[in-house]
Amino acid sequence: MSSAPPPLPALAGAAPAAPGERASARRTWPRPSLRLGWLALPCALLGLAASAGRLSPQWWQLAVLIAVALLALDLWRVWRAPTPRVQRRMHDTWAIGVERPVSLQIDSERRQRLDVFDLHPGGWAMRDLPRRLDLKPGESAGFDYHLRANSRGDFQFDGTQLRLHSPWGLWWQSRATGAPQRVRVFPNFAPLAKFAMFSAEQASRLVGAHVKRRRGEGTDFHQMREYRVGDSLRQIDWKATARARRLISREYQDERNQQLVLMLDTGRRLMARDGELSHFDHVLDAALVVSYLALRQGDGVGLLASGGQSRWVPPQRGVGAIDNLLRASYALQPQPVATDFLAAATELSLRQHRRSLVMLVTNLRDEDMDDLLAAVRMLRARHLVCVASLREGSLDEALDEEVDDLSGAIRAGAAAQYLEHRAQAHEALRSQGVMVLDVACDQLAASLVEKYLAVKRDRLL
Repeated sequence: MSSAPPPLPALAGAAPAAPGERASARRTWPRPSLRLGWLALPCALLGLAASAGRLSPQWWQLAVLIAVALLALDLWRVWRAPTPRVQRRMHDTWAIGVERPVSLQIDSERRQRLDVFDLHPGGWAMRDLPRRLDLKPGESAGFDYHLRANSRGDFQFDGTQLRLHSPWGLWWQSRATGAPQRVRVFPNFAPLAKFAMFSAEQASRLVGAHVKRRRGEGTDFHQMREYRVGDSLRQIDWKATARARRLISREYQDERNQQLVLMLDTGRRLMARDGELSHFDHVLDAALVVSYLALRQGDGVGLLASGGQSRWVPPQRGVGAIDNLLRASYALQPQPVATDFLAAATELSLRQHRRSLVMLVTNLRDEDMDDLLAAVRMLRARHLVCVASLREGSLDEALDEEVDDLSGAIRAGAAAQYLEHRAQAHEALRSQGVMVLDVACDQLAASLVEKYLAVKRDRLL
């Protein structure tokens, strides 16, 4: 196998398929290769010799006729060559930012040299393509290449592009074969799969939430256990104590069957990026983490997306409800539009009548405050409201940079002023009785989980 060839050109001006060829194969007209120059060079030298009178013109004409015949024969052979059969094996669901292998199997009826390039979705990070294969008659060849999806939603593999080389290497022809294949790219659900092996409390610690234990309090009975120093006398079960002849306490757990509704901003504020992922990707990942843990706690979880694309998922209970949330949200994308927070609050008030913990996740700016204050006043009439405001990593970096020139001083001053206005907006929300989280993207999941558990622990619902 030779070194990898350069990427294949896109198909253009496709010619009709040859008789008997599968309808799925599309081809371009054959093109001359660099090797054709080695055939043209002797003809040119013979032509120069004939023009100088050192060679009979008949010999030069005979050489040209032979060269043309060889070209035509090689052209006919590559045109009539059957298109190799290509099979692709891969997962039909992907996780954003996670590299996965794709397997290609190529079967050929005759000896062929070909270059292979899979028509994967554009913009995905790719390695190990294209490949050059030398196949023998009836031989199958397979290989893996690797892709990493960098955006969520529905995507399509448009087939596989092959560059067939003629037997003598004078021509090559580009063909595309194989049926389109659709895939869905979800948020990275690997943390959710990891959490399944741990209790809700252990999973909370895995995301960095600081969980405060509280024994003997709560509203739902959990278990009977031996008395511990610090238990209140109200926890002692005197009948069980009499039977066991030692002090037995009742232990309670936080109330179950409460409801959490996540309000996700899909407007322009969440289009900013920190690293490879947009703010909305971080928001969606964090929302799924806190949703999964809330479902593990026995609570119902719902979702309202508004601003750009809209989605409503009523609160549902049971760990299996995470699948419904994934299917409803995996293709959501932020749009370059201003979010109408008051309209979103009105929609939620009409849809969600039961008192719930409402977590609104956005990137708060001071110019949004009038609309947002009206929205939270409406929501607080029935619900407990928490606003999580994402902070761009570039702001912290601007403050941490060493200032040694005028432009750096202006940048640091502008960042400090912006953060001051942002803090004032947060204080305005807190004055309305709203819980506010000011967090960076990498802290969002832990902060949401920690706040959710604190609300449960303090029985605020």
